[in-house]
Order: sequence, then C-alpha cells, then structure tokens
Amino acid sequence: QDSSDDIEDVSLFDADDDVSRRSKKSRIRHPVASFFHLFFRVSAIVVYLLCELLTSSFIACMVTIILLLSCDFWAVKNVTGRLMVGLRWWNQVDDDGRSHWVFEARKVSAQGGKTSSEAESRIFWLGLITCPMIWVIFAFSALFSFKVKWLAVVVMGVVLQGANLYGYIRCKVGSRKNLTSMATNYLGKQFLRQTMATEDQAAS
Repeated sequence: QDSSDDIEDVSLFDADDDVSRRSKKSRIRHPVASFFHLFFRVSAIVVYLLCELLTSSFIACMVTIILLLSCDFWAVKNVTGRLMVGLRWWNQVDDDGRSHWVFEARKVSAQGGKTSSEAESRIFWLGLITCPMIWVIFAFSALFSFKVKWLAVVVMGVVLQGANLYGYIRCKVGSRKNLTSMATNYLGKQFLRQTMATEDQAAS
C-alpha cells in the first residue's frame, strides 16, 4: 500500500455549509497564517518579474527567489494548510525503508468542532492553485525566449508549489483510486442524465 489515507470530505470552498452558519464562517480566524500563505509565493513572483529592474545581479535574484519559494513550501505544507483548511500531508519511512505518503483531513467531532471558514478556504485554494499556474507560464516564457539561466529558477517554482498543490489535492480527494472512482461516477451520472433527457424528449 503506497499511502495511509485518513480522509474526511472537506468542501473545497465550503459551499456545502449550513446557511445559518455562513456569517460566522466568513470571518478569517487565522489572519497571520492567511497573510503568510500568500506573502511568500506572491513575493517570489514579484521578485521574479522585477528583479532585472531592481538589480543586475542574477545570483542575488536567484537566491532571493529560491529562499522565498522554500519558505512558502514549508509554511504551506506545515502551517497554513493545517490551520486554514484542516489538511496536511507528509512523507514517512517505515522500518523496512519503504517510503509512504500520508494524507490527512481534520476530523470533525460529533459536537461540531471547529471547521474552516469560507474566507480562509477561498484564500487557501485560490493561492494554492493560481501561483503554480503562473510559474508554469513563466517556465514556457523562459523556454521560448531562450532565457536558459532563468529556467532553473522557474522550474524550482513549478516543482515546489506544484508539490504542495498535488499533496493537498490528494488530501482533498483521497487516493488515486478514489479520484478515478469519483471521475467514473461523475461520467456515469452525466450519461444517465443525458439518457433520461433523451427519453423524455422522445416521449413528449
């Protein structure tokens, strides 16, 4: 078994929450975590875009960007994901030397424990998804403009932020088997709806 999944169905944008609790859940409960969730990754992008205007030293820019990306990777993986959406992932090695990826979601108590606020969930997922896409665009731009020296930097951005995105998506949807099952169920439901709609049109 490649991973030990401890999964709870956490709504991506908390859209399934009770309407009566929306006003309470719209508040940001962890403002510092929400700030740093975006600060490091946005700062790395800004430095990449402006570094040639601010300094002529490629080494200084590269080191600054990599430090920001590393801080972002650590903060998102170990702090902001746990606080903002109740998800975390990590890798552990067992006694036999085999590597296991563990994906967890916060358990909600029967009495109704703390859940993620809608505002924090939106901030977390939008930042987590948008920034890796920007680094992918940077990678293609550097490749097609023949900026080979910047290619290593943007690849580092894609890898570090893409790893967090992959880890939290696995936390959200479970294992690959679960993901495949969800896709199959979705396609099956769509096919059933189309079939029923066709039969209704034929009957009318």
